[in-house]
Amino acid sequence: MTAPINAKVECFCQHSSACRIARFLIVALAWGATPVLGQTPPTTAPNLTEGTKIYAQRCAGCHGADAHGTDKAPGLAGNQRLRDGSVQDLQDLIRKGVPGSGMPPFDLPPQELDSLVVLVRSLNAPSAESTVGGDATAGESFFFGKGQCASCHMISGAGAAIGPDLSNVVREMTVDEIQAKLVNPNSRIAPGYELATAQLRNGNTVRGFARNRSNFDILLQDLTGQFHLIQQGEISAITEEKQSIMPSVKASPEELRDLVAYLDMRTGVGARVSKSQPSKVAGIDFARISNPKPGDWLTYNGNLSGNRYSELTQINTTNVHELTLKWIFSVPLWKNSFPNTNYFVENMRYFGLETTPIVADGIMYVTGPNATFALDPFTGREIWEYSRPRSHELVGDAALGTNRGVAVLHDKVFMVTDNAHLIALNRTTGHVMWEVVMPDEPQHYGSTVAPLIVKDLVIAGVSGADWGIRGFVAAYKASTGERVWRFWTIPSKGEPALETWGSKEPALGGGSTWLTGSYDPETDTLYWSTGNPFPDSDDRDRSGDNLYTNCILALNPDTGKLKWHYQVTPHDVHDWDANAPLVLVDTKYQGGYRKLLLHADKNGFFYVLDRTDGRVLTARNFVRTTWASGIGPDGRPQRAKEEGFVCPEVGTNWNATAFSPVTRLYYVVALEKCEAKLTSSGAKKSKTDQEPGKKYLRAFDIETGKIVWEDPQVGPVDGKRNSGVLATAGGILFYGDPSGDVIALDERDGKVLWHFPTNGINKASPMTHMAGGKQFVALAVGPNILCFGLP
Repeated sequence: MTAPINAKVECFCQHSSACRIARFLIVALAWGATPVLGQTPPTTAPNLTEGTKIYAQRCAGCHGADAHGTDKAPGLAGNQRLRDGSVQDLQDLIRKGVPGSGMPPFDLPPQELDSLVVLVRSLNAPSAESTVGGDATAGESFFFGKGQCASCHMISGAGAAIGPDLSNVVREMTVDEIQAKLVNPNSRIAPGYELATAQLRNGNTVRGFARNRSNFDILLQDLTGQFHLIQQGEISAITEEKQSIMPSVKASPEELRDLVAYLDMRTGVGARVSKSQPSKVAGIDFARISNPKPGDWLTYNGNLSGNRYSELTQINTTNVHELTLKWIFSVPLWKNSFPNTNYFVENMRYFGLETTPIVADGIMYVTGPNATFALDPFTGREIWEYSRPRSHELVGDAALGTNRGVAVLHDKVFMVTDNAHLIALNRTTGHVMWEVVMPDEPQHYGSTVAPLIVKDLVIAGVSGADWGIRGFVAAYKASTGERVWRFWTIPSKGEPALETWGSKEPALGGGSTWLTGSYDPETDTLYWSTGNPFPDSDDRDRSGDNLYTNCILALNPDTGKLKWHYQVTPHDVHDWDANAPLVLVDTKYQGGYRKLLLHADKNGFFYVLDRTDGRVLTARNFVRTTWASGIGPDGRPQRAKEEGFVCPEVGTNWNATAFSPVTRLYYVVALEKCEAKLTSSGAKKSKTDQEPGKKYLRAFDIETGKIVWEDPQVGPVDGKRNSGVLATAGGILFYGDPSGDVIALDERDGKVLWHFPTNGINKASPMTHMAGGKQFVALAVGPNILCFGLP
């Protein structure tokens, strides 16, 4: 590296004790004072001048002429407590004093009190709230040129992710503090960036930032940005360094002012980054994603085929009974504000995370409501967190904070927000590198999907069909966020398939795309499922099949052009969206070697398609179905008259499924339950005798669609408690049942081999990975991530 690194803006200095209060007046006037909200009279230069005089007369003797404190009283400049307090708090402090500490009360006239408060507040105002002088363009040249800041630091997605990200420094520090850190990097080392050297028992040493540390382990980020997870037993000694390795910035006063002006300007990111530095951290390229090693879990389903099947065998039928809980990570839901809607209140009764962890190069990434966390997969300790406040006025699962996970490529982690933004985070720091708004116009859009990487594109979809949107799936350049293509699931005037909607154009026809798709590199085809039409039960204004709702789409991943589609439920009036797994399998089938697509749908039918052209090879109901007697030779459902109750309510849901190449069985969680028929006005008919619902884990023979074995589930069926399954080459199926147990079954016959009671809500799907040479199984239960392993 060309310049050493420092911590949390370690390019920032501190004034000497020789400075006088005049320095603060110069800062306040030349760099621009911060307006004090709610303060009367307003913050102006005369107020600061008067406040400076009062300070010199009454305060400087104890707090220091430069306001940095003495042995008599603490400093008032750069004081976090004063920065966090209100104007009223500061006024009360001056009026009442602090008798126990020796500070007397000051009964000042209102004008003098206001002026003194304005001065003290100006010494603690973040730079972003000030009008900063200087030439930002010249400061940018210094940052990326002479100052070599970009060789270690990122700002707004540009630079190198070794030292702390500087994108938000102007919101966190005052102008005075920024200047101070530039000159004296040792004045404060931010938590997580203290330097330490670990001497290992094998003779090696690791030097870097102590990003996380406990009594039993330490996580070091070395000076290339690589993480090292070191257990206590591996360490012979740790040497802590009390200084930053970054020297003072050599710059003229004008260059310092220009640099701060540039930092002050860079307070956000967009879809493009003009400057970038080669990452010193080994990236995750698409070759690794398309051909993952057995211990990797680099995508939502672990592989691009959508088949949640792992080749790992360390945990198997002979030892799975020995599994123990290794660690728990709780997502801090208390940090989020919650909407007060009936939908939210009802669904929060059985809230559970729906994320699937991703593990890439020894780091686990999980999501919560509008948040992503980087964890040590061996201990669950947090490395970094990215979060933002929940959006208001959302509907559906996006309003609940549902988020199903991230995608990774090169040095970036990709996530969606509840309001349908797509964000690229740096894998080392967790800071935003770019951000785009996926919809072009405001509708009831949200997003809950785990994005999918295909080549150099990141692909994501939207939610909101139950409230009316024009659905789409879109692809963006992973490097910049620039949109490459978008496929609309609802046609507009002049587009193909508009005729399937009758005479009225479906401006808000639905067709959500909130479940992660699959990709076949051999045929270069992207497969994506779509949601229900809108309104979902009132079809008076939408005659016809309503394409492309309730569809399996086969798309060209480079252009988004449609290759073929198959609509599982034409003209849906039961909310049977097709947002369920699309599992790609190459196997012998009915006498020949075929490229198959397996799909168990909410409408109650299990489909085997030829994924090269979308032809239906097998279609058989896997739960009780009354709405159709079967699927005809043309692939369309053979409708039956619907009376009283309609079966199923929802045959299965979005949660993961798995196909085992050993047993040649396909594993799905199914729900046997019927619902009262809706009229065209949306009103339910009077109830008749209705059997309570029951869930089953079922194993299908893909040749015939018949159920080979099933495991009945005890527990509630409401509240979308739909945990997915994970199959492994160890002969095991993992899943979470409705009662809150995590269970391991023998994939051959469904025999229970192990279970662990969590007493939580199971709504997510398990995954498995290797860390430190050991296999682990992890999944979300309620608001927690749980990780299991062998002793």
